[in-house]
Amino acid sequence: MEHPAGRQHAPVPVPSARIATIDGLREHLQWAVELEHATLPPYLCALYSLDPERNPDAAEAVAGVFVEEMLHLALAANLLNAVGGRPRLDAPEMLPPHPRRLPHGDPSLELSLLPFGDDALDMFLRLERPALPGAPAEGDGYETIGQFYEAIEDGLRGLCDRLGERNVFTGDPARQLHAGHFRHTAGRMIAVTDLASALAALEEIVEEGEGTSRGAVWDGDQDVHHPDRDEVAHYYRFQELRAGRRYRRGDTPRSGPTGEPFSVDLAGVRPMRRNPRLADHAPGSAIRTAQEEFDRTYCTLLHLLEQAFNGSPRLLAVAIGTMYKLKAQAEALMGMPDGEGTVAGPTFEYVPPEQRGWTAGDSPQRIAVLPDGPYLVYGRVPLRRKRKIVSGGGSALTWQTGEDLPTEDIYALCRCGHSRSKPFCDGTHARIGFDGTESADVRPYKELQHVHDGVNISAQRVGELCVHAAFCIGRTEPIAAMLADSGDSDVRSNIMGRIEHCPSGSYSYALRRGGETIEPDLPQAISVLEEEDGLASALWVTGGVPVHRADGRPLETRNRMTLCRCGHSAGKPLCDGTHRRIDFREEHAGTSRHPGTGRDRA
Repeated sequence: MEHPAGRQHAPVPVPSARIATIDGLREHLQWAVELEHATLPPYLCALYSLDPERNPDAAEAVAGVFVEEMLHLALAANLLNAVGGRPRLDAPEMLPPHPRRLPHGDPSLELSLLPFGDDALDMFLRLERPALPGAPAEGDGYETIGQFYEAIEDGLRGLCDRLGERNVFTGDPARQLHAGHFRHTAGRMIAVTDLASALAALEEIVEEGEGTSRGAVWDGDQDVHHPDRDEVAHYYRFQELRAGRRYRRGDTPRSGPTGEPFSVDLAGVRPMRRNPRLADHAPGSAIRTAQEEFDRTYCTLLHLLEQAFNGSPRLLAVAIGTMYKLKAQAEALMGMPDGEGTVAGPTFEYVPPEQRGWTAGDSPQRIAVLPDGPYLVYGRVPLRRKRKIVSGGGSALTWQTGEDLPTEDIYALCRCGHSRSKPFCDGTHARIGFDGTESADVRPYKELQHVHDGVNISAQRVGELCVHAAFCIGRTEPIAAMLADSGDSDVRSNIMGRIEHCPSGSYSYALRRGGETIEPDLPQAISVLEEEDGLASALWVTGGVPVHRADGRPLETRNRMTLCRCGHSAGKPLCDGTHRRIDFREEHAGTSRHPGTGRDRA
């Protein structure tokens, strides 16, 4: 099989406008973000359509390409951030209807949502095709991806020559993703801070697609699935699938693959309908409902990636975890008949934020509960640890404020109880199939409260909010009994202090029945609570930080609120004290030290 590079006729160079300004460079790098993202839906459809047990080689190849395209997307975002840009992903233009044109590419380069097969391979080979020898750099209307990135390289070099590197690379280094954030590929995740690292990032993108040099088969990395052999570039992986044979050392694009054979079982491919759309099905129908749910999840992924690329790089782990949910939703769709001999598939249509449920609320500082996922905390709400102090007899006395935990612009807190980076989310919820179904009562506190009067004090309690922190139990008797002696100012003061230490606000008080509730002055913050004997407790939200459920319904904004983080509360997202019954803890075998805090991190 002859590779295009072996043909005798090189194209006639077509002049392409040079990237001559920083704004032009940023614009082209945003196009690179859009380009790398545009490849993801077609690769995912082909991957989801494959039965991995019947087609392990094909599934492995397509999955590997997809993961590396995610790496390329992150590298493109690093490049844009490095020159002072802001990557955009959560936007309608990222998901036009399929079939679609590759962003700013040759109009003949079209992408469709197809099941794995000959048509999909034709599309992927056209997409990953290496540039011909002597092909010009093309910043717009590019014939190959390599030519587009060559135009970006030329622009970078020219701007650095004219303006100096320091005036080109003006971005915040803290926004750079690095190898610690992306450990799921054999490729290199490169933090971009200067021309040398920018050129290395561009080289990584192009080599993984078309080889270490024009006319080479290998991409320079070890195979992530088989470390004992070299990795084949994307274009040649699809050549392997077409030929049913692997490349081996000594093979060239002209020779084609001559290594070990393998088979592709087309009967082991789910026959997904080509380019499915929501409009193909009536609102409320089973397929459309499932497609809409997939689209909401995919747009959640775009939101997480955009935030990860714009100051919250730890959210990349949450975004990657979301891929597990997408896979389950897509496979469910592909089990639903959709016409003569076809099954349904994902549509990849854009869902505006206001229609995603969990994105409700516009307060700068807020907490959003992701469906079956973590708490997303917006607005740099301070995060700290607090430890309960108890008397020698075991009575709860007060909370001791501990260290502040470093956070990003937006951060995710574990809700399933299984993250190995507690209190932060690491995506484990998706891998274990966490069920985060919420059942907390959204009625106001005043509708649920029970009132118990004393002398010059009226105690109000909502039992459903109790987390069993035990401040309402005095040294000898509970608050309900102490109220009988509240004519004694010392007893009354003791009651007030105990109520003010109740983290959930289950107990509150006024000076008289129906009077204004008196609340302690608490800052807007989230505290990771630890109870006696190292027991891990709730997330204590103070200062009236709004909380929205995954369905968009707000919980009543209160001065004190406790959120479940063990994953087992019967009243999610609120804590109900179950962590005590199951002996929930952060520490476990294999914990690692968290740099800079001196504490073990589970």
